[in-house]
Amino acid sequence: MAVTREARQELERLVRSGKTEQRIALRARIILGAADGKSNNALARELNTSRPTVIDWRRRFAEGGVEALDDDRPRGRSFPPLARAKTAEIITRTQSPPPHATQWSCSRMAKACGVSKASVQRVWHANGLKPHLLKTFKLSNDPDFIEKLEDVVGLYMNPPDHALVFCIDEKSQVQALDRTQPGLPMKKGRVGTMTHDYKRNGTTSLFAALDILKGEVIGRCMPHHRHQEFLKFLKTIDRSTPKPLDIHCIADNYATHKKQEVNDWLARHPRFHLHFIPTSSSWLNLVERWFGKITTERIRRGVFTSVSQLERAIYDYIEHNNAHPKPFVWTKSASDIIRKVNRGRAALQMPPLPRHE
Repeated sequence: MAVTREARQELERLVRSGKTEQRIALRARIILGAADGKSNNALARELNTSRPTVIDWRRRFAEGGVEALDDDRPRGRSFPPLARAKTAEIITRTQSPPPHATQWSCSRMAKACGVSKASVQRVWHANGLKPHLLKTFKLSNDPDFIEKLEDVVGLYMNPPDHALVFCIDEKSQVQALDRTQPGLPMKKGRVGTMTHDYKRNGTTSLFAALDILKGEVIGRCMPHHRHQEFLKFLKTIDRSTPKPLDIHCIADNYATHKKQEVNDWLARHPRFHLHFIPTSSSWLNLVERWFGKITTERIRRGVFTSVSQLERAIYDYIEHNNAHPKPFVWTKSASDIIRKVNRGRAALQMPPLPRHE
């Protein structure tokens, strides 16, 4: 296309200038390329744009010159806005389940309200409504919730001197799963694959004690998770820690942790102190977070032909964890947690937790 000398100089200035907006610079490059005799397809490939865009800006330059490159077409809604009454209807209906179903879908809501699915999606997005999602919760009914909470959080945020604090628990029935067919590795443009069916090759139970200050883990795999195995694990902790230090263990309310044999052993080893979390409050035990980490990073996608192979993988992971420990940092105070729990109890019309003097 024909471009005057003055116009070419201005276009080249726009391209060279570091202050030119990129959208303007692109349009200038299109005109310069067209002036050099390049085809529309060649310009589209070279400038990583579309052929209609090249044609459009060639036409607009021919009609208005360099000044036309600054003119953007007015932009606005590509769809008419919904009436407020219709938006309110969608919001109201979403908050109650539809007949013959437990939650709304876009198509079902669109049909019920006489609008498009895109309109329903826009209303849901604007109002933070996600009927396809469901979160679960559990409020503890432990009568000693506040006392146990303050005890455990106090150990996290202000651990005692000359003592070690461990979070202990069992990850029971860890399965050694072998896949029935070999999977395919990940490559560019395709995720890795793994068969959904598997072959069970036995189970093991992982006992773990997480040092809250160092992030190191003492772990032992055992065939069962009875009180006998729990006692063996306590003895393992006893042998693995310096004798002059007290040992504070945060544990859940599993029955094996409270057997008489365990209590008798604790009485003979006064440096051990067990602190039980409130019932239905596994989130308060930091070793559960570490169990989630080892499951995600080492167990879930693993292929194990035997229990011994699974246990070797677990011990290798623990060794790597202890070589590069990264402790979890507890940040919520007991008062913050109590306020949040009381908000949940108020929403469920339950009485607040009793004040602890």
